[in-house]
Amino acid sequence: MTASRAQLTLPEVEALAREAHAAQRDKAGRPYTEHLAAVAEGVRSRGGSDEQIAAAWLHDAVEDDALSAEWLAGAALPQEVKDMVLAVTKRAGEEPEAYARRILATPGALLVKEADLAHNADPARLAVLEPATRTRLTAKYARVRELLGLTAPDAPSERQD
Repeated sequence: MTASRAQLTLPEVEALAREAHAAQRDKAGRPYTEHLAAVAEGVRSRGGSDEQIAAAWLHDAVEDDALSAEWLAGAALPQEVKDMVLAVTKRAGEEPEAYARRILATPGALLVKEADLAHNADPARLAVLEPATRTRLTAKYARVRELLGLTAPDAPSERQD
């Protein structure tokens, strides 16, 4: 991220996200911060920038009311981080197509969402859920991947020799 002293450092962003989500659990009952760490690592391992990694740590903060949109607006973060966080924040009643268009229109946001979807759709994570929830979420994640133009992680190659 920008070297300016006024900006939060990546470790500070991580600490803020961990604190903001400390009381939350995911659908399987695991600490929600495990998901944030996995998404941040997913962005890092895909070659993401420090700004994208910061957005990964904060990607659910506004959506989950862990941090307010007002906090984000005033935070000492580069505007591109704020833009990515807001791009991946689902809005009440929003159609998936509109959500996907916003992500695709925001520089850097697609990689953050790709890492988020990869962790959300992890078979080991899904396996512990009730079958109806697992089926619903699998279909939901596949639809978002399709709208974003992302191929299925383990899809067989369509190439024929």
